[in-house]
Amino acid sequence: MDILTEILEQEDVMLLEDTTEMRELVVYNDDVNTFEHVINTLVQVCRHTQEQAEQCTMLIHYKGKCTVKLGSFTELQSMCTAIHDRGISADIV
Repeated sequence: MDILTEILEQEDVMLLEDTTEMRELVVYNDDVNTFEHVINTLVQVCRHTQEQAEQCTMLIHYKGKCTVKLGSFTELQSMCTAIHDRGISADIV
């Protein structure tokens, strides 16, 4: 591989990194859903471990919200919809 090819490949990677904006899937607290329901949702939808889901749920309860997943908008969109379908408030920010 010559130096020009290597430089062009590095520029392509840097461009891709710049255009792939990481987003946050944020879940909000409410007075309706139980801890168990939120925990089960995070395990099923976000593929959290039981411990991760419990920790996120505590943060949601005490802080009012918690970022439960990072990724591109496309990666998070179906998860956000699935969380909404379970009656839990969430946004991609």
